[in-house]
Amino acid sequence: MGLFDKLFKSQRDIAKDEIQEGLPWQMLESEDQLNNLIVNSKRVPKVIFKHSTRCGISRMVLKNFEAGYSLKDEDASFYLLDLLNHRELSNTIASKLNVMHQSPQIIVIDNEEIIHTDSHHGIDIKRVEQLIKKDN
Repeated sequence: MGLFDKLFKSQRDIAKDEIQEGLPWQMLESEDQLNNLIVNSKRVPKVIFKHSTRCGISRMVLKNFEAGYSLKDEDASFYLLDLLNHRELSNTIASKLNVMHQSPQIIVIDNEEIIHTDSHHGIDIKRVEQLIKKDN
């Protein structure tokens, strides 16, 4: 994407452009959606990836995370939170789940509880997959 494109694209469009095909991301954009995913984590684990489109480290960690993905769609649901557009929602997550805000950050929720959280270079899709497969 060229500089001209970046100037005229919204942060949401940039975040969507950074997502690779294959990993079934859903955009996390509201507190209602957050509440629903927490409740629905009783059925299937939920993974939240907090991503800043202006951060090179966040972009690199996201790409590495996506490159290692091998779960089936029914094993877990994946949510991407664009921090530039939804910082208040990130604050709500921190408060509601009692987890310190970081970026990039991964949060895995199962049975309405956090079973894993990590940030920066500690984010590892293989660790997330192990936790999810162990639970299923």
